[in-house]
Amino acid sequence: MAEGEFALLRQHLEEGLRRTASWVGDHDLYAMLADAAAQERDEAELLQYAPLAEETAERYGHTLYQAIAHRARGVLHRLSGENAASEERLSRALELFRGLDTRWQIGRTLFELGELARVRKNWPSARGHYSAALVAFEEMRAVPDAERTRAALGSLD
Repeated sequence: MAEGEFALLRQHLEEGLRRTASWVGDHDLYAMLADAAAQERDEAELLQYAPLAEETAERYGHTLYQAIAHRARGVLHRLSGENAASEERLSRALELFRGLDTRWQIGRTLFELGELARVRKNWPSARGHYSAALVAFEEMRAVPDAERTRAALGSLD
């Protein structure tokens, strides 16, 4: 997502928080805001929205949103240098996504585990996570995600 697209998305979602329709709850919007912030690696937005996404997902028992909140927290922990906490959150997210059989979310979480392994300079683990993510993205023909993952794999060489 381009930088301007995130700002526009955030603006629309935040407006949705002020004018929530009957079919959209705060938990929907917080999950989307936390997820967008994770994709953009925006620490300030993650600090704001990840806790709200997690709290509302837990309140409603919404497994998909719980997994999204775990991944958002995992990204935030990685950006903050808290690698053990990041791995714990990302692994929990992966477990939940696998239970839901959400292939794109699984691929995105594997990619984040690859990013964490890269930060830790664990090249075999990074390669393994990126490769698994690439398989998931290629199976779904998620072209932008596959290209980004190929680039991450190529940068390990």
